Amino acid sequence: MPGKHTKFYSLILIAVDFLVLLFAFSLAYILRVQRDPRPLLTKVYADEYFFSLLTIIPFWIVVFAALGLYSATVYNRRLVEWSKLAIGSFIGILIVIGWEYVSNEVLFPARLVAVYALVGSFVLLVTEREVLRWVRGILFRFGRGTSRVLIVGNSAATYDIADSLADTGRSGYEIVAIAGPKKVVPRGLDVRQFSSIDTALSHINELGITTIIQTDLYDSAERNQLVLGAAQMHHIGYSFIPGEAEFYTGKNTVDVFLGYPMISVSQTPLIGWGAVVKHAFDIVTSALLLLLLSPLFLLLIILQKILNPGPVFYVSKRLSRFSEPISLIKFRSMGAEYGKTDAADEFRAMGRDDLAKEYEKHRKVEDDPRITGFGNFLRKTSLDELPQLINVLKGDLSLVGPRPILPQEAKDLQKRAALLHSVKSGVTGLWQVSGRSALSFHERIELELFYAQNWSFWLDIKILFKTLAVVVRRRGAK
Repeated sequence: MPGKHTKFYSLILIAVDFLVLLFAFSLAYILRVQRDPRPLLTKVYADEYFFSLLTIIPFWIVVFAALGLYSATVYNRRLVEWSKLAIGSFIGILIVIGWEYVSNEVLFPARLVAVYALVGSFVLLVTEREVLRWVRGILFRFGRGTSRVLIVGNSAATYDIADSLADTGRSGYEIVAIAGPKKVVPRGLDVRQFSSIDTALSHINELGITTIIQTDLYDSAERNQLVLGAAQMHHIGYSFIPGEAEFYTGKNTVDVFLGYPMISVSQTPLIGWGAVVKHAFDIVTSALLLLLLSPLFLLLIILQKILNPGPVFYVSKRLSRFSEPISLIKFRSMGAEYGKTDAADEFRAMGRDDLAKEYEKHRKVEDDPRITGFGNFLRKTSLDELPQLINVLKGDLSLVGPRPILPQEAKDLQKRAALLHSVKSGVTGLWQVSGRSALSFHERIELELFYAQNWSFWLDIKILFKTLAVVVRRRGAK
């Protein structure tokens, strides 16, 4: 929830959380005391129980606030919110038990009441948050509670931000104007475009602008001050986003150095204990998956022999961490005669210069004539990638990470390969769950840089679940 509406939405969350917790505890009491005939440990009357709740639940709200559950950085990220709700509910129950011990007063007439309250509060809180998220999305689509944005800039970052925020129902931002050249206005986006920043700023009131996002600094300090001053004078939000992604991705820190703000750009958390935890998770999970999926592996091998004669697996040379070469294992989806040289060369040998140019530009083609019928099925269902679990078990790959690149792609990464290939490549990654084949090569690199700088264990879990959803829906798999 952007802008000034953030506080209002947080207040709604606090009020509704309070009511939901009250209901969850009341339901726990009813289920155990009034619906369960078994004897109780202690007799606690309903009115005593209810008034005790009014004293205890505010402490739960304080715990939730401490965990950031009323901050947009948490409630706009579903899996993070769920995990913090689980932690908060558990801490809340411990607070109640501790209160009983310290005060010598009994709140729970039976142990099951505490269990019911813990489970019920978590389930109902998650349900409540999802309902509010759905309602908020509907309100966004009708222009309610959105932040009306003026974007200022002339770089690729200007275009990317405008394109990303264009879906008001998801972002909560309504782009109403862009001050910059026409090239930074995404196709199909109906907004006012101003070539002059002075003209754009003179229309702030007319357009109802509530937020200014600037992506590029002007050469003139006076013009930059003009933009900031307009935001300050109209009491609207102002944000500056550097055009280079490395400056605003990652767990960067802002400090003061010799009286100037200083951004310290982080590298990657995937060192030290982060790398140890990730490697242990990869080994255990890949071993379990290989064991569970062994019947499917056997079936696919048999079908491959029948429907796609030739080698069962396709082994491709790729570059992983520190640009070390690895042998990537996949179920073969192309004809047995293909995949031995660069794809562009194979397309030209087939007389398909158009496909060669398409591949050299995007590193993929929409309709690859080298793929067999059964291979097409394997790719659409992503089953061709299952053997990469063997790579994970061997330590060549991680379950989640940057895509392992072809040797000939290394030159396209230029200097940015240093950070990407300081971490282990993955079977799936942020690029796959954010558009997959719909992304250009350079867009994928930006996402992978974001992953490398912002890695966390929960981010890996989130990507794995999203990968499963993408595969089931067969969306974007090529």
